[in-house]
Amino acid sequence: MRASRALVLVVLFVAAVAAAWWFTHRQTTGVGEAIDVYYAKADGTTLVPWRVSLGPARDRASVAFYAATQAVAGPPAGTDAVRFPAGTHVQAVDVQGSTADVDLSKEIAASAEGGFAESAEFKALVWTLTQPSLGITAVKVRIGGARVATLPGGHLSLDEPLSRSSF
Repeated sequence: MRASRALVLVVLFVAAVAAAWWFTHRQTTGVGEAIDVYYAKADGTTLVPWRVSLGPARDRASVAFYAATQAVAGPPAGTDAVRFPAGTHVQAVDVQGSTADVDLSKEIAASAEGGFAESAEFKALVWTLTQPSLGITAVKVRIGGARVATLPGGHLSLDEPLSRSSF
């Protein structure tokens, strides 16, 4: 009797430790089945959200990567919007605390639209990543793995994290 009671206590203790570890090490988001992704209308200032369904991964890093990828890809074809340059894609997203570090491919440097398009593109990206359900408040940007002060056009400063108030 005493041995079975001890065994039950050991099993309960192990289960409690496992549950505590799982709750402290998982990084889930408060999102449900979908997330809002923003795009800038052709006027360059008006943001429009559209709902994008999520797959099975709900950890913060995976959802942030997916959200950034959708924002860079832009809205469905036929939608009048400011878009990232063709070929631009998200290489990586690293989330540390409340900051997302987004690495964009070098195609972003081909933007010939100037400050208007740069601001609209990054506004959509930042608003997508800083929605409350992700717990991200700032976005750092790298291009091709490197930190840059600005894009080649020099219109948008990228040497400091961007937030919603940046726009």
